[in-house]
Formats: sequence, C-alpha cells, structure tokens
Amino acid sequence: MKQKVISYQVADSIDVKSMVADFKGELCYSDPTELFYRTGEEQYVYIFNYGSVCFLNYDAEKIAFSLEFIRPYCRKMFAENLTDEFNVETDAKEVRVGFNNIELPTSANINVLRLVMLNVSQSVALDYYEQQTNKLLEDTNEHTQDLETKGNLRLSGKKLRKYIGRTLLLKNRIADNIYAFDSPPETWENESLNKIDLELKRTFDLQVRVRTIHEGLNIIKDNLELFQGLMQHRKSTMLEWIVIILILVEVINLIIEKIL
Repeated sequence: MKQKVISYQVADSIDVKSMVADFKGELCYSDPTELFYRTGEEQYVYIFNYGSVCFLNYDAEKIAFSLEFIRPYCRKMFAENLTDEFNVETDAKEVRVGFNNIELPTSANINVLRLVMLNVSQSVALDYYEQQTNKLLEDTNEHTQDLETKGNLRLSGKKLRKYIGRTLLLKNRIADNIYAFDSPPETWENESLNKIDLELKRTFDLQVRVRTIHEGLNIIKDNLELFQGLMQHRKSTMLEWIVIILILVEVINLIIEKIL
C-alpha cells in the first residue's frame, strides 16, 4: 500500500499547549513541543512548536482545512509555505530507505510511521532555517564587498543594531529548537527504530545541514563583530576630532582676546 507524507513549514512557531485541548483526534503522543494525532483510518497529523505540520494520507482539501484550523495558534504565519514530501510503502518484505521513499513491512507499527513523519518535518524546518541563514549571509557579503571596494561601511549604527538583532534572533531560535532534531527517546531503546532513524537522517542530510547552518551563523557573527569594531572606531575617531576642534576654537578665542 502506497502512502504519502507531506510536511509544511507554516509559521515561526505554533502554540501546541493551547491547541491540544481543541484539536479533534486521537492523541497518540504528546510532549510540550509536539502533538501526534490519529484522525482516521491510516491517517495521522503531527504538529511541532517550531512551526511544522506533517500529514500522512491526507488529501489537499483536508490539509487546507487542517492548516486553517491551526492558523490562530501560529505566530507569524507565512504567506507561502515550504513543503517536503516522502513516500511510504507498507507491503515490503523488509525495511528499505530510498532517496524519496521508505519501504516497510505490513507489520510496521505506529512508532515507525511517527518516526518517518518526524524526520520529514525536521527536514522542512531546516529548509526554512537554511533560507534565513543564506539571506543573512548574502547581506553580510554585500557589506563585506563594500569594505573591499570602498573601504567603509554603508551601515548606520541603527541599521547595524537591527541587523545584529535579526542574526541573534535566528541563532537563538535554532538553539532553542536544535534539541528537537535529535533522535527521539524511543530509538535509544529499540534497535530497529534506531536503525530506521539513522537511515532517514542520512537520507535527509539532517546532521550535515544543522552543522552547515551553525557554520553560516558563526561566519555572520564574526563579520558582525568586525562591523561593530569598525563602527566603534569610527565613533571614537569622530569624538577625537570633536575634542580637537573644541580645543582649537578655545585657543583661537584666547588669541583673539589677547590681541584685542
């Protein structure tokens, strides 16, 4: 039997604590950061506080209805959602993970399906964080090129502070959620689940992508520290000139008084 997993990154975050009392379905798993529901025969939905929603065996109409229901619990919902899809086949003889699909025996339990949905959701969340990091890197490179070609920064103090704020906000958000990209506790106690989890993580390059995001943010941080140093030097140089001009004015006043 062929099934489809599709995950959406719909917002900066979702208030799962408030939503748990209102969502209709059989709650199969929950913790403070995620909710996993069975909503029908072989139908599941997985909701994460970092803004991802994942569906198994949902048609487009039911997905649209569910996303509209979730909207009031979202913070900064996106106009366009990032998506990632993965196929599940449940009539295989043994577990086999491919480029865009996983083959499972008919006897595969709900924990395996949840693990697949979890990894697809982590993948689409990383797509979002990669986009944000790349945009900050592009902005940083633009200012670095200004230094190379013109020898100065076009950033004002206020713009630099806002830019630093954007970078720190993204870095903090990733740091807050990065634990969510670790393997779930069930895989520590079950060898077959752990093997599937490792294969899925390799397929989606999750660990490599997390490391790449961190490296990008560290490059941005190093550049921002350089920009801050240059800005402070510019301010101190300006203050020095102001002091020199004030002293010069005072000396001229004294000379004029002596002459008169």
